[in-house]
Amino acid sequence: MSDTTPNDTPPDSHADCIFCKIARGEMNADIVLENDDVVVFRDINPQAPTHLLVIPRKHIPSLEDAADEDGELLGKVYLAARDAARKEGIAHEGYRTVLNTGANGGQVVFHLHVHLLGGRAMGWPPG
Repeated sequence: MSDTTPNDTPPDSHADCIFCKIARGEMNADIVLENDDVVVFRDINPQAPTHLLVIPRKHIPSLEDAADEDGELLGKVYLAARDAARKEGIAHEGYRTVLNTGANGGQVVFHLHVHLLGGRAMGWPPG
């Protein structure tokens, strides 16, 4: 069995997924932080002064689709969110992380991602 698909796309990526394209460098994004496992970039439709998206490079459609073995990767996603908040200067005042799951949960792009929002006071309840 091949480690790549016929178009040489890594097996954990989906060729048409916009977030996979960003993670592979095939689509422009304002990247704030990246490492071997995670990419953090600015949301194109910000809902707060700081609104970043934190994605795993591995394509996982939603939290519901995450396997038990993805636990370490999910931890890396949240640690990258923490690091991005520090880099953006919002860690001291506080910030919110949101992970929408499924259409009724507000998920629009079906590649697991965490919204990192900050730079202003957040209200409650959120939605």
